[in-house]
Amino acid sequence: MTAETVVRSFLDHLTRAETDEALALLDPDVEWRNTGMPTFRGERVHGMLRDMARRGVGFDVEWHHVAASGDTVLTDRTDVLKMGSWQTSFGVRGTFEVRDGRITLWDDAFSWLQVLESGALGLVRMLR
Repeated sequence: MTAETVVRSFLDHLTRAETDEALALLDPDVEWRNTGMPTFRGERVHGMLRDMARRGVGFDVEWHHVAASGDTVLTDRTDVLKMGSWQTSFGVRGTFEVRDGRITLWDDAFSWLQVLESGALGLVRMLR
């Protein structure tokens, strides 16, 4: 599989709540970075994704642009997080590094303001 295929497959598995299949595409020592949050590594990442699935947090992705060069994949996408009737969507610029068919780095950059605005709008929609 190409690096781009690994990244697309990983996020697509998450959209279908296929957590085990998604985790199989992460390196055991994966590093996950998100804007303004601590960096998570290895089993902590696996545990967080399992916990999200257990709690019923849904995920969807709308792909805008993908660029790949060797083992590095850049994504421009909209991510959607859902729980029950609430949802939020926000733009994400992701950088992934892939080695031996597994993601070793997952670095997402986004605007917390956009996340909060969309989350509040989702709450208003839910309460209607």
